[in-house]
Amino acid sequence: MLMKKLRIGILTFHFSDNFGALLQAYGLRQWLTELGHSVEFINYHPSHVESGGNFKGLWDPRAFKANAKIAYLKASTLRQRLFGDKRQERAFQLFRTNELHLSGRVLPTREAVEAHLASMEHPYDLIIVGSDQIWSASAQHGLDRVYFADFAVPTETRRISYAPSFGRATIELDNPNELKRMLSALDGISCRERSGATIVQGLLGRDVSCVPDPTLLLGNFDPLVSSANGLGGHVFCYALRSGKGIRDVANWIGAQLEREIISPFNVHRRWPEIGKTVHPSPSEWVGMVANAGFVVTNSFHGTVFSILLQRPFLVVGLPGARASLNERALNLLGELGLSDRFVENGDLTAAKQKFVEPIDWTKAVANLQKLQSIGRNYLTLELSKLDHLSPGANI
Repeated sequence: MLMKKLRIGILTFHFSDNFGALLQAYGLRQWLTELGHSVEFINYHPSHVESGGNFKGLWDPRAFKANAKIAYLKASTLRQRLFGDKRQERAFQLFRTNELHLSGRVLPTREAVEAHLASMEHPYDLIIVGSDQIWSASAQHGLDRVYFADFAVPTETRRISYAPSFGRATIELDNPNELKRMLSALDGISCRERSGATIVQGLLGRDVSCVPDPTLLLGNFDPLVSSANGLGGHVFCYALRSGKGIRDVANWIGAQLEREIISPFNVHRRWPEIGKTVHPSPSEWVGMVANAGFVVTNSFHGTVFSILLQRPFLVVGLPGARASLNERALNLLGELGLSDRFVENGDLTAAKQKFVEPIDWTKAVANLQKLQSIGRNYLTLELSKLDHLSPGANI
């Protein structure tokens, strides 16, 4: 069925120097663009994400946790600006320009977003919030209303979510009624994890779609793989948030395969490098996964691309207080019948056993296709609700 060409705006973490963030943004835009729609990112870049934002009351002990997070993010941003790999910074920016087709001035506040939308000659037919952890309440800012599309829009503009994440299995909020109000205003709601769907269902009392991350929705990243000059046969170690546990697994597998371990740079890394540090662009990162002899990761998107590119892999769980963040990878592995590719942090014995076990890719691909259908059907249904528009009405 042919759909009318729609004008669509996306709100997500398109600005992050993070491989997963940019690749999920690419996935959603690419899928919608291939349907023939005009798709662009609303260039919202709040200061509280990555660079920390403004300090709270400095003498208020209740603000200590928030201010500590702000200080850490500001220090990380400054260190990256002064000592970061400039070639990689340029590569991220080129990816935004050439692959995400990002343009327009930065919108730093909710008010700036509203003013931008009000000034548009042709309003969006649809605004999509998601994916990534845009619904995760930060210590320094709490929930961000913009990522719930909680702002003034023309009456004809629909607002939906596609695969946003709360970042954890359960949440604690000072004002759950505010979250309920924002969710109720959305015309269509989906979440990335079942835990997120359960949170929304508990607040609204209605069924919520659980859809795959946009990287899984798109599925095909061959154009990026073909443009990347990846290595070959290496052990690709993609670690986020912690190097504990994953280092031992990567080193052991590297020794078994007698292959070099390479690990992409992470601006927030606070542990000694694992193997050789590399500074790839997002496309090169995909190529490095595609050409790897084995992948070891503790990252959700590291897990996703190991599966999409059918590389032998193990997911090493995050340790301690970060263990709740394993929810995303565990949920995906369970959906695809690949739960046996997960090992608890510190369990090198289990990793050694699973290393030699073959992966049933036939079963995994069949399950992946079912998962993709859920996401594609959800978006197709939401897009069809705008079929009343005259062809090219807002283009």
